[in-house]
Formats: sequence, structure tokens, C-alpha cells
Amino acid sequence: MWQNKKKEELQLNLTPLIDVVFLLLIFFMISTSFKKETKISLDLPEANGEIAEKLPEVIEISINKDGEVFVNGEGLINRQLETIKDAITQVANDPATPLVINADAQAPYQSVISVMDAAGQVGFNNLTLATQQPKSDTQD
Repeated sequence: MWQNKKKEELQLNLTPLIDVVFLLLIFFMISTSFKKETKISLDLPEANGEIAEKLPEVIEISINKDGEVFVNGEGLINRQLETIKDAITQVANDPATPLVINADAQAPYQSVISVMDAAGQVGFNNLTLATQQPKSDTQD
């Protein structure tokens, strides 16, 4: 009277769960930006002179002590003249826009000259080299 009923094994289908996890992974990979933001640390050379007023629209080109070039805070992939020229023209189309070069005091001279050359070739002639006031010596 008692029949032997075999218990059915319960199976958990993981395929939909894996699909959802992969979709979430793809969504977060696409929606996440991998922009690396860093502050450029510069030790400007010292010079005596007038403090210039802040202009509303300028192009800032920074050169760190390793010779790496940054245009308006965005690092360039290399230091070649064509790359610097392309970066400058992408930022501003008007050659009358003032261009400020912030070069570290220990920056390679060639990097500064390359930036100045690239700006001149693109047509920018309003160049400014940024400096800082000398530290006051308290020697009597």
C-alpha cells in the first residue's frame, strides 16, 4: 500500500542569476568614468616684478619638473610638438587668447621651449611665463 516514491531532487537554476550579474557588471563598466584627476605640483621660479591681474579667459600650460606637459590641467600623452599644438588648438581657436606657461623651476629647458614653439606655430603670440615672488630673507 505504501508506494515507494522517489523524492524529486530540487534543482536551482543559476543561469538567470549569472545573467543578471553580468548585466550589472557591464552596466557599471560602461557608466563608470576612469578619469584620473591629479593636482599638478609646481615650484615656480622666482622673479621680482609686478603681480599680474587674473585674466578671465586664459590657456594655462603647466610643465612639471619631469617635463610632462598639461594643457588646462589635462595631461598630454607625449611631449611631441604636434601633440602640444593639437592640444592648444583644441582648447582655444582664437590666437589672441592669452597663454600662460607655468613651468616648474626644475623643468627641462627643452620642454619650455617646445611649448613656446608650439604656441608660436599655432599663432599665439600673447605668451606669459608665470613666476612667484622671491621668499623674503630676514637677514640683517
